Amino acid sequence: MEGIRQSERVQTSVLNGIEKKALVSMASKMPDWVSSDMLTWVGCLGAIIAALGYALSDKSLAWLWLSYLGIIMNWFGDSLDGTLARVRKQQRPVYGFYLDHNMDGITLTIVCIGVGLSNMVHFSIAMLVLAVYLLLSIYSYINIDLKGKHQLTFGKMGPTEFRVIVILITMVYHFFPGVHGYSKLTTFLGKPIVWGMFDYFAIGVLVILTVIYLVTLVKDGIEFSKADPLPERKKD
Repeated sequence: MEGIRQSERVQTSVLNGIEKKALVSMASKMPDWVSSDMLTWVGCLGAIIAALGYALSDKSLAWLWLSYLGIIMNWFGDSLDGTLARVRKQQRPVYGFYLDHNMDGITLTIVCIGVGLSNMVHFSIAMLVLAVYLLLSIYSYINIDLKGKHQLTFGKMGPTEFRVIVILITMVYHFFPGVHGYSKLTTFLGKPIVWGMFDYFAIGVLVILTVIYLVTLVKDGIEFSKADPLPERKKD
């Protein structure tokens, strides 16, 4: 494992500049007993708390306060664990990469399941958003090997911006009952389905993620095809 090369982190999100300064400041003030692994697990716990808040919101919208707390905890742990290691010069590139990105997939799955179990969004739509987000993650991991670059953002959007959007949509659901109570009966493939306003929001997010994925997939596919042309067929 000593020969594993380090990839270039491509981070061009809207909030990157502000977020990076804040994270470095927090990491430099973190007590010695706090470790990067501990922060990773704080992020995971945050995802579980957020999912519980969403799942329980059918009983009372007050449970959504748990979701806000959980998403903030998830951001804090997930964003700060790597920064803490870099500030302390205690990077573990192999173990850190392995743990961090496996936990990313796990925590995102937990939150999407929680949202899907609520009345906020149909479960199937929440799973489609999860699937496309994971496809973008797979694309990013493939390019680490092929390009030596780790693409952390797409279209100026990264995990932090995604969390902000989720919080804003949740706030609309929480505090605007007129929007929250909207529903429309339609049919899809011959089956009656009741669509809520937030199903449309989720479909909008799904469409945006899908377009970003397909555009980057085709663009890089063309580049890789030119860089790796088909060899001429050898004649017998």
